[in-house]
Amino acid sequence: MDAKNPIGSFLKTQRRAAGLSQREFALRSGLGLRFVRDLEQGKETVRLDKVNQALHMFGHHAVPGRTSE
Repeated sequence: MDAKNPIGSFLKTQRRAAGLSQREFALRSGLGLRFVRDLEQGKETVRLDKVNQALHMFGHHAVPGRTSE
């Protein structure tokens, strides 16, 4: 998993394992295709509510946590 973009990497892996294209995932999750692409490519500024909407497709959600140094 990409340490700089763990959420995008996780979603990409899960999406592929589910056999979904980015377009199919966007449609099923109710998100825009551009958002899905940006998230998977590591865009640093994304809306947390939309990130959680994407994660919800695989039974996950983002929570506050400590960073490891």
